[in-house]
Amino acid sequence: MSASGIQNNGDGQTSTIGKDLAKTKLVFHSAQHQQTYEQQTSITSLSPLASLPDADQGLFKLPQEISAQIFAITTESTIFHPQGGGQPSDVGELLICQDGSQLTFNVLTVRTSATNSLVVLHFGHFASDPPPMQDFSGVPVKQLVNPDKRQLFSRLHTAGHVLGAATRTLLENQIENFDELKASHFPDSAACEFQGSIDGKYKPEIQTAVDEMVAKDAEVRIAWWTKSDLLRRGLRRLVPSDEDWRTIAIAVDEHGLEQPAEEDAVDNERTRIRVVDIVGAEVYPCGGTHTSSLGTAREFYDHVCWKLAVVFPAQGASGWRF
Repeated sequence: MSASGIQNNGDGQTSTIGKDLAKTKLVFHSAQHQQTYEQQTSITSLSPLASLPDADQGLFKLPQEISAQIFAITTESTIFHPQGGGQPSDVGELLICQDGSQLTFNVLTVRTSATNSLVVLHFGHFASDPPPMQDFSGVPVKQLVNPDKRQLFSRLHTAGHVLGAATRTLLENQIENFDELKASHFPDSAACEFQGSIDGKYKPEIQTAVDEMVAKDAEVRIAWWTKSDLLRRGLRRLVPSDEDWRTIAIAVDEHGLEQPAEEDAVDNERTRIRVVDIVGAEVYPCGGTHTSSLGTAREFYDHVCWKLAVVFPAQGASGWRF
């Protein structure tokens, strides 16, 4: 494997993240690692930003100008949550140990490769001068996630699920064509958007429903469900199409442990999607990080999110911003 892990398409232009790179294991997906902030793994590639395919270069976007040279590092596994599903990416550091010395790599943003969806790219720069380009595959690296950011993003994400669950429970039979559309879990734009015009008169009821859910300190479980698991619980609306299922479902058991895959497994019990289950309230297909219970984030709910909730109808849709 080359130091960059990039393949050439034959005319001197890079085309895709190397197909020889193994799938990045998403450690943060497991229930026990929702709030894990460090782990040891190994590098699979190190690439200057300019050597990446255009689609992957375009993933690196920051509001401020960075003067240091930007690289993308891939690793055998990661505890860094890539930006996606409405949740910001984790930030932190990679401590690279080679030849008796340690290099610090500042992770500024993390994204799933646009050219190889099995690989996670950690974008950032070295704290000191970058090392000479060489084959870094197999080099040990310690991943350190910023715990304050992870906790904030997890609380915002769980908060979005709570607001969605409370609103659906109250209004799905009262608002014509009601549905949940999308959500943002970014600190400066956290919001849930719904189909159907939701009048502001419902705000006190939604607030009460949210307060009651939080007061119960419901457990937030991470699970892996088959299609039949969803159907058995009356959640047909959450079942993806066969095409989408083939894209997002993976061969794991109910605990998320990998199982032997089959060539065309859509309905069999060994292909599952990850769900977040607020016990006694609502289930959502979700790949993000969360708190272990609603009570864990009680102070956050009371003092950050819900006091800012407002309604803004627009083009047949309503959004609640918090």
